[in-house]
Amino acid sequence: MTVVGVYLIGVPYAVDKRYDYLFPPRLGRAYRGAIVTVPFGRGDRHRPAVVAFLEEGTGEGLKEVLSVEAERFAMTEEMMALSQFLRDHTLSSFGDAVRALLPAALLSGNAAARIATAASYRAADPAALSALLSAKGREGVRSPVHRKVLEALLSAPRLSSEEASALGASSAQLLAMCRHGWLVREESEVYRSPYVAMAERDTAPIALSRAQEKAYAQLLALYERRRPEAALLFGVTGSGKTRVMMKLMDRTIAEGRGVILMVPEIALTPQTVGIFCRRYGERVAVIHSSLSQGERFDAWRRIREGRVDLVIGTRSAVFAPLPEIGLILIDEEHEHTYKSDADPKYHTRDVAAHRAARHNALVVMASATPSLESYYKAERGIYTLVPLLERFGKCSLPTAEIVDLRAELRRGNTTPISARLAEHMADTLEAGEQAILFLNRRGYHSVLHCRGCGYVFSCPNCSVSLTHHEGRGGAYLMCHTCGHREPVVRRCPECGDERISFLGAGTQKAEGALAAAFPDMRVMRMDADTTATKAAYDTMLDAFRRGEADVLLGTQMVTKGHDFPRVTLSGVLSADISLHVPDFRAAERTFSLLTQVIGRAGRGEIAGHAVIQTFTPDNEIIALACRQDYEGFYRREIALRRELTFPPFCHIAEMTLTGEREEAVTAAADRLAQEAAALAEKTLGGQPLLIFGPFPARTFKAEGKFRMRLIFKCKLNSTTRAYFGALMREYAPRGGVTLSVDLDPGDV
Repeated sequence: MTVVGVYLIGVPYAVDKRYDYLFPPRLGRAYRGAIVTVPFGRGDRHRPAVVAFLEEGTGEGLKEVLSVEAERFAMTEEMMALSQFLRDHTLSSFGDAVRALLPAALLSGNAAARIATAASYRAADPAALSALLSAKGREGVRSPVHRKVLEALLSAPRLSSEEASALGASSAQLLAMCRHGWLVREESEVYRSPYVAMAERDTAPIALSRAQEKAYAQLLALYERRRPEAALLFGVTGSGKTRVMMKLMDRTIAEGRGVILMVPEIALTPQTVGIFCRRYGERVAVIHSSLSQGERFDAWRRIREGRVDLVIGTRSAVFAPLPEIGLILIDEEHEHTYKSDADPKYHTRDVAAHRAARHNALVVMASATPSLESYYKAERGIYTLVPLLERFGKCSLPTAEIVDLRAELRRGNTTPISARLAEHMADTLEAGEQAILFLNRRGYHSVLHCRGCGYVFSCPNCSVSLTHHEGRGGAYLMCHTCGHREPVVRRCPECGDERISFLGAGTQKAEGALAAAFPDMRVMRMDADTTATKAAYDTMLDAFRRGEADVLLGTQMVTKGHDFPRVTLSGVLSADISLHVPDFRAAERTFSLLTQVIGRAGRGEIAGHAVIQTFTPDNEIIALACRQDYEGFYRREIALRRELTFPPFCHIAEMTLTGEREEAVTAAADRLAQEAAALAEKTLGGQPLLIFGPFPARTFKAEGKFRMRLIFKCKLNSTTRAYFGALMREYAPRGGVTLSVDLDPGDV
């Protein structure tokens, strides 16, 4: 009898281990990587699992595997190795790693039933069609609709249901023709995708500038080594990094090897997909979170079956099951969205490096503002630095000016639009050009408070203030953490005072200010409130590209990677929002955001200009961003990181305790701090490790649960990972308190 050892999908790390089951002969052949359903626990609850071990035995006392998915859906040996890598590298459960690699439709049971099919019809006897159509009386075809269908099959091998319907044939009529023995109905699998191959193809050779050709030659030399390599393509905004990457992709695909191209935001996929579908046709697959389960499942199937040369997508695209990978491209590599905040808490760069090692592939990370960790590795020779420091064609870098918002307030201007920005907006509108405005805060006002007692309207489920929104049904307050809503009131619930004030401007208020100042200006607002539907990104960006709006106003999704030739003005309505966040990466993120926003302007033949509004006009980070001086910023910031021992000069781990009772969470955090210190002394053998905390998480209460955390500074290696793993297993709190770990978290 065959005994299989499985890992369950959906169990916490502390109980993640092998479980043995009998694999009954009725299910066929057992194999490693099979996706199965097993009975688990006292109630024999049906749970998905993956087979990791095979052995022969009696199976005495073991429960039986209940079902197995078709072998075509099984995990390959590479997937199994990648799952183990994620488990070891991020301290997630094996099942959580599997869940990251496989589409959800595959893990919900009976994957074959989730495959979409389409019907088509062919002649039962093509040779006898003419005779059938010419026959008279009872032997002939009397229905005009039946005759149309059969006549169409004289020149076509088969008709789809849609084609038959266009001829006027109903489902009942087609079924009747099958009963007569005239037609044969066939079912075939179809792939669901919102992206279709472009009818207009563009396969012309890519012409590069001298600077681009030099960068391409460097990357091609690395690719041709046919061993794991990593390069940092450091190019200023508008330098044509995409053209260089496309030429490298052409070479890779021409050799029969696959390419993965990752973008940081869903908003970038329509523009990117359009470019590459025109070039590579149907052999492009797209993966991101806004696709339906069926669309993601079908994209995964096409990739797995070798029908795809290029995979485009956000973070999870790094797991695309291409059979042979030659090139992995990470565009805007500095973006924090490449770090997962859900188990497994991986960084895309780490997974890309692991896969490149297996496939002898090249990883190219591209950015105008690389992460400090990546640029530091390039300086040390771990990555190959490939510079591209001039704009493509006749484009020049935009000029930028700083506007002091304190002076605006002194002049009585309380709107989000300064007088100087308004002047530039008027000039842009008059010239028939476009503008992009960035404000990293959605809603109308960010805070509602009482001037009598200072009460701030906060979420009952989270320790955050409620944001004022204006909707079709009127004004309301909303929590951006849990989604709680409540109506706006005019009296303080604490003291009864009616002096309620609104503070802080969001994108809705900025939109209103633009409408008041420029009644004829067409403003398109792009934030989480206006892009809730699946097609919203594509629709809005296409409309703006066609010139159906003068201004694109939005949050971070308007800042990255977009190429609009008619945009000559970019503006940042408040540069301080990201600058004064309690995170050691605040300066880096602010510099990157400002540089990216400024770089959206002047990408066509007309020079661009940027206006940066701030309450701290003398801030050095803002000045460096206006000059597009990454080198100056890097030197300043890396010296500070070295002095304070922050990454890349150490690693950081964050352990978070979560529970519904504040006292239980606080007590568990205190105990964990003591146990962590004792275990470090016992197991780390003098390796440096600093423990900070416990202290409340940045959002202490979220969705009704309290959170405390400990921060560790250390060097991550097999010893320290084993240390954190032991804490997760042996000191996991009880009594409704859960423990999680994030190695090198995106936010600290």
